[in-house]
Amino acid sequence: MHDIRAIRETPELYQKHWAAKGSSGAVEQILALDAKLRDIQTQAQTTQALKNELAKLIGQAKAKKDEAEAQRLLAQRAEMAEASDEAERAVADELRNLLASLPNLPAADVPPGADENDNVEVRRWGEPFAIQNPKDHADLGEALGLLDFEAAARMSGARFAVLKGQLARLERALGQFMLDIQTREHGYLEISPPLMVRSEAMFGTGQLPKFSDDQFVAFPGLETARPLSASDLAAAPDIRWLIPTAEVSLTNLVREQITPGEELPLRLTALTPSFRAEAGASGRDTRGMIRQHQFYKVELVSIVPPEESEAEHERMVGCAEAVLKRLELPFRTMLLCAGDMGFSARKTYDLEVWLPSEGRYREISSCSNCGDFQARRMDARTKAAGEKGTRFVHTLNGSGLAVGRTLVAIMENYQDENGRIAIPQALHPYLPGLTHIGGDA
Repeated sequence: MHDIRAIRETPELYQKHWAAKGSSGAVEQILALDAKLRDIQTQAQTTQALKNELAKLIGQAKAKKDEAEAQRLLAQRAEMAEASDEAERAVADELRNLLASLPNLPAADVPPGADENDNVEVRRWGEPFAIQNPKDHADLGEALGLLDFEAAARMSGARFAVLKGQLARLERALGQFMLDIQTREHGYLEISPPLMVRSEAMFGTGQLPKFSDDQFVAFPGLETARPLSASDLAAAPDIRWLIPTAEVSLTNLVREQITPGEELPLRLTALTPSFRAEAGASGRDTRGMIRQHQFYKVELVSIVPPEESEAEHERMVGCAEAVLKRLELPFRTMLLCAGDMGFSARKTYDLEVWLPSEGRYREISSCSNCGDFQARRMDARTKAAGEKGTRFVHTLNGSGLAVGRTLVAIMENYQDENGRIAIPQALHPYLPGLTHIGGDA
């Protein structure tokens, strides 16, 4: 959500960035609605004076025992109040819905650009594995009899997979390995959060209302209500959504809270399933495990004072990079351009891991600083000792890492000519007695 005062004071800044996102007329609409709302609120003061005068007349009528006149004046006062409240509510809702649909503004050091072609490589780690005629992970898994897409499709449809035996063990070990690094070495607090959340939680982190089609909802009647507005969500309190990432659950732990400054930063992590409808991914990555409706992910979330968010962002990226380094997987770190960032982000780094079968780097983690954008939507604040007022916190989130894509990267980078998959050294303590997938030697 955006600060209406900031839009009034620097409309050209918002106009510039929203125009690049296809919302060129948004600032004019916002300022017009804002002016209209303030006019209504000014008129409401006059209306209140009239209501006060009517209250006196009602009292006089009752004193004279003129009940008919008293009832007429009561009805007039009620009608006046209802009309005033309805007008203010309608404009306020329209303004709120518009503000809720507009993305965060990029930080000053975010490069301009329209899409992934304008992203900037920050650094690169490791050399791509030299593999002759590499197979992709889907072929490797199916040949080993450990990856079954057909069985998954029979029960759940496309974009699901069944993992078996040693491959299922490797997936489980990866999640535990990532959690251990983030909790034991990087100081994140492990959380086991709900996997289903209310609309307010999804709204708070920016998944709703704009991206309702990308989510799975546990309330069938909602299907007829899409697309949604902020008002629609408020009117349907019984809706539950499957989380697209644990970012939603973890970040909302500070929703409508004032966190004492001495308790910050909060660093939280969780290993959960994530559920995504992938409505905008038709025809993309339809084979294999790169883009699925259900996958596991270790999420990192930080809640910090505003002045610490930039340093915390760099720290979070390093925490995610540490997992790839420990697994000895080649990767590069990319700074996303303004046009390629997510809805809630003000600055984002993507980690991209090398996939031999594609001969290119693919995203495996996205780490974003959201500034106070999510905090405003959640009303999440902090108050330092001795200070009178409160401030919105800054929120950050990142993958540390996506377990499925890490599994894909290990399968492809650690394959041998016989189709076996070596287990990275760092995972040996988590898989005792197993050094290869497809063999025990």
